[in-house]
Amino acid sequence: MLSLDAPEERLRKFKYRGKDASLRRQQRMAVSLKLRKAKKDEQTLKRRNITSFCPDTPSEKTAKGVAVSLTLGEIIQGVNSSDPALCFQATKTTRKMLSQEKTPPLKSVVEAGLIPRMVEFLKSSLYPCLQFEAAWVLTNIAAGTSEQTRAVVEGGAIQPLIALLSSPNLAVCEQAVWALGNIAGDGPEFRDKIISSNAIPHLLALISHTLPITFLRNITWTLSNLCRNKNPYPCDTAVKQILPALLHLLQYHDSEVLSDACWALSYLTDSCSKRIGQVVDMGVLPRLVALLNSSELNVLTPSLRTVGNIVTGTDEQTQRAIDTGILNVLPQLLQHNKSSIQKEAAWALSNVAAGPCHHIQQLLAYDVLPPLVAVLKHGEFKVQKEAIWTVVNFVTGATMDQLIQLIHSGILEPLVNLLTAPDVEIVLIILDIISFILEAAEKLSQKENMCLLIEELGGIDRIEALQLHENRQISLSALNIIEKHFSKEEDESLMLLSQVVDQDCEFMNCDCLAKK
Repeated sequence: MLSLDAPEERLRKFKYRGKDASLRRQQRMAVSLKLRKAKKDEQTLKRRNITSFCPDTPSEKTAKGVAVSLTLGEIIQGVNSSDPALCFQATKTTRKMLSQEKTPPLKSVVEAGLIPRMVEFLKSSLYPCLQFEAAWVLTNIAAGTSEQTRAVVEGGAIQPLIALLSSPNLAVCEQAVWALGNIAGDGPEFRDKIISSNAIPHLLALISHTLPITFLRNITWTLSNLCRNKNPYPCDTAVKQILPALLHLLQYHDSEVLSDACWALSYLTDSCSKRIGQVVDMGVLPRLVALLNSSELNVLTPSLRTVGNIVTGTDEQTQRAIDTGILNVLPQLLQHNKSSIQKEAAWALSNVAAGPCHHIQQLLAYDVLPPLVAVLKHGEFKVQKEAIWTVVNFVTGATMDQLIQLIHSGILEPLVNLLTAPDVEIVLIILDIISFILEAAEKLSQKENMCLLIEELGGIDRIEALQLHENRQISLSALNIIEKHFSKEEDESLMLLSQVVDQDCEFMNCDCLAKK
């Protein structure tokens, strides 16, 4: 089977194409960052606690039925009291203020200097409900801006919160987990402070089948925040500690646990091939592929993202994903009723297509082309863009036989129609695809047939119109295609027409062509 080769100069013109499959995939990883900036499907970084689950303490029971309303000045006075009951009441009032759904006074509480006292209360082991209320206050402050989270960290909260992970009081322990999750979610600096404070072993020790599911959800979410963020990525030690736990959490059937475990894996695989290898070697692929069939969007989205990340890795890692069955599912997901899932599936397929020709052959074997053509014809433009990346990677890595199968699938019609798209980058890519296909057809002595097909699809008219495009790259690319592949045929047609007209009009001595 012949390889579809092209001159080096031509290859360099394809800014999305490298000299080998691995470089092409790395470049697609850079492009895929745009995909990951869509936050609407992303996991929540921080969460405020607006629901109470702490039982009444004796001091609360004595005041039952009495509405407690303290001013900020009275709260400051209360938290600085030596009376534990007054400290508790002032802290609880603060927690209630910060637990309201709209416009909690986080700034006022921070500026009032309450954080140091809240941190001190975390250490009050004789008063677990005071610890709980203080941890709740710090949780909600850490759910605020980065500046407010920094105030919690600089107030010394991390180490006492980690100590509370060993608390015999389940509510106190869970609230500490939540607070640490909010701090870790702020960014790599605070995430690494928590990791270096040895929080991970304490978090992992809490995981148990007997644990209430709400608690397990909080632990999973906090672990996912400890996997999140890059520049830098989490350290290898932390990843090695967390990965076995994530594999264990993937076996649960709770959608929130599964969702956050998958998001954690998506963060870890959004990295180098070494990190992807660590995840793949842990044996998560079979479960991830099974989750691609989930009807719950909060599970399907991160599991699909993780699989898509894995196939940005080495050819071997991609093959392992294929062997596990991803190509049984991805074509179906191109037809999902949510365009966000179609887009992710097309992105994953584009990374498979960026591999060697035997990966492209597997795309053909799993009948990926019909749903791909359907998406290019009828999908939303954001999905069509990802599908075009699949086509361009397919074209540049395919053998001649594979390229012929691609053309026979009907791929040219939607590509030609998309030449009118308002996206400059996409139009340039389609022009390059058409140029590449024409060059391949020329090698097979099929250029005339290919030109006729493009003309029948209205492609020549569209390409000619693009010669006048305001973008210089587009106009030059269109001009090059017309001159290189269509001008000769036009010249020959004009010559033939001229000869016919000359014969018909010779005796009339007329200049018909001048009037054309």
